[in-house]
Amino acid sequence: MTRLFGTDGVRGVANTELTPELAFSLGCGLARCISQGQKRVGILIGMDTRRSGHMLEAALTAGILSAGGDVYAAGVVPTPAVAYLTKKYGLGAGVVISASHNPFLDNGIKIFDSNGYKMSDEAERDIEDAANEVRNGKGMSGRPVGGGIGIRHDAGYALRDYIVHMKSVVGELDFGGVKVALDCANGSMYQAAPALFTELGAEAFVMADKPSGENINLRCGSTHIEVLAKRTLESGSGAGFAFDGDGDRCLAVDENGKVVDGDQILSVLALFYKNKGVLKKNTVVSTVMSNIGFEVMCGENGLNIEKTAVGDKHVFKCMLENGYMLGGEQSGHVINLNYSTTGDGLCTALQLVVVMKETGKKLSELASAMERYPQVLRNVRVSNERKSGYLTSSEIMDAIGALEKRLEGRGRVLVRPSGTEPLIRVMLEGRDMPEITREAEALAALIEDVLS
Repeated sequence: MTRLFGTDGVRGVANTELTPELAFSLGCGLARCISQGQKRVGILIGMDTRRSGHMLEAALTAGILSAGGDVYAAGVVPTPAVAYLTKKYGLGAGVVISASHNPFLDNGIKIFDSNGYKMSDEAERDIEDAANEVRNGKGMSGRPVGGGIGIRHDAGYALRDYIVHMKSVVGELDFGGVKVALDCANGSMYQAAPALFTELGAEAFVMADKPSGENINLRCGSTHIEVLAKRTLESGSGAGFAFDGDGDRCLAVDENGKVVDGDQILSVLALFYKNKGVLKKNTVVSTVMSNIGFEVMCGENGLNIEKTAVGDKHVFKCMLENGYMLGGEQSGHVINLNYSTTGDGLCTALQLVVVMKETGKKLSELASAMERYPQVLRNVRVSNERKSGYLTSSEIMDAIGALEKRLEGRGRVLVRPSGTEPLIRVMLEGRDMPEITREAEALAALIEDVLS
């Protein structure tokens, strides 16, 4: 049977690929795996604002209850809230129903363990195997009856608990006089972000905070940051922050409407924490997608870099295993282990404002510490079954090798399959924008011709 879990949970078109039946089996499999015959376990469920969220929540809940687990339904909350609150509440697992930055037709299920960490690959395989037994009709025996059936609890207090926790990022600092623009992507940050910035004393200009169930990420959020750039300029804000659908990442815009991406955000935070003497092991963790300019900035400022494969799961694992504090991705997933065990867009935005307040510098000045080398990214749509086909194609691999030779010393090439979508991503980086654009488009066209 096809593997269910990708790099960030189970995703697909809701009600055709990610069906209620599949959600039921995953809930049942999850409860069985984490209980292991022990006392009744509790599982926290949160979701974003997609119309299909309620359908999948109901099915997932039914599966968990049928296996004897209890459900704590948090409603619409950001992904990092589920990660933090699962541990705070002493629950066995946390589940987020979301497809992050994907269109509203898609949805997903991702799982955190009792420590608020994303489930390991091994644990996901166990859950998947248990879910497949249910799907095949082999997992029907031994289900509890009577008082052994689980109970659903309303955990509407979860959002407030998360907001209170986020205030610890700021400490005693007052945001009075701060003006920010917030793009909530019509997603799971639509309540938390405006409430928190307002409570901290900032003047917040909010957009995309009226979810309809169908407008999540629609011409808004971190995938359409040009809209936020315009609002930031119009409102005279010192910074703008754009979240994605589930709130685990954030991109920024400076006071001039210029985008500040994840690499630049990491640069600002790493330098700030290094200067305060609190950056553990003087190291920041990034991925192979990080801009060359980030490496140059770190080298010039005595910062060490650890690089991982793409995905905040890999960044977190490296941080945890080596005792690092700060890491993230160019896409805006930023992790500070002092506050969160996963990417947290709201935490990222708060940290940037703290740096601006404490240093007295504008965001444009802070971000200028890193020179961003031009990058070109082209996505090639390929079926999930053929996404790894470029590795076995001599024509494609020869073309990549020849391109790397042409760019040697002047740029780099990165080709990789998307972990969440049916795409192959082609990224070129270098100082000569016309050259790398031309080369990226030629390579993408070749991959499409060979694999389509």
